[in-house]
Amino acid sequence: MTTQSTALITGASTGIGATYAERFAQRGHDLVLVARDRARLDALAQRLRDEHQVAVDVLQADLTNQADLATVEARLRDDARIDILINNAGMAQSGGFEQQTAESIDRLIALNITSLTRLAAAAAPRFAQAGAGSIVNLGSVVGFAPEFGMSIYGATKAFVLFLSQGLSLELAPKGVYVQAVLPAATRTEIWERAGIDVNTLTEVMDVGELVDAALVGFDRRELVTIPPLHVAERWTALDCARQGLLADIRQAHAADRYRQQA
Repeated sequence: MTTQSTALITGASTGIGATYAERFAQRGHDLVLVARDRARLDALAQRLRDEHQVAVDVLQADLTNQADLATVEARLRDDARIDILINNAGMAQSGGFEQQTAESIDRLIALNITSLTRLAAAAAPRFAQAGAGSIVNLGSVVGFAPEFGMSIYGATKAFVLFLSQGLSLELAPKGVYVQAVLPAATRTEIWERAGIDVNTLTEVMDVGELVDAALVGFDRRELVTIPPLHVAERWTALDCARQGLLADIRQAHAADRYRQQA
């Protein structure tokens, strides 16, 4: 990574996004910070300029708003200095599936899936043409844990993991690095915004520890980084089992167990 590199970070006013901004500024990267809260963005940007002597631009945007999303897409397409996208903006949910409204479902999907995908799509062609660039997508371990009961949120995060794996297969040969970061419960404001008391949760990770671990994975060029996973071989085994399942799918005929008995 070079001092000329610029990272665009969504959801940058607080929590994981703000911590990523701090860490990249420490590394000498210029920044483009994207979030809804202009006052917080301005305060963070000024502090990072003063403490780390980096250039910091602020883009106030609600990524569920089509016009705001288009503005950020244009910045990613047109600003050749940006070579890192941290797709962090997201929201959680409270209550079960039956308690969700049409409006809350639309907003959750718009932020966690649509905006993340469109921003990656805005950056990817330029990164691929340059033969360099990084896309980091923030998912969650909830994406492979339906037992946690956050069905829609978990489904959006499963999408993030699948998308990241697919993008890596497509873009890695062109020099573009894609990383999926899968946190577990992390101490940020996302819980309060979802109406959940974080103090009722057990084993909540500090946001600084989470981002520092994610950056170790980033530097190692991991495809999937799961900071709270203590036995790395568990993920390897799961992925190998998935590939084994694919190898055993033969499409021409139904499996014997589904055939009508004579």
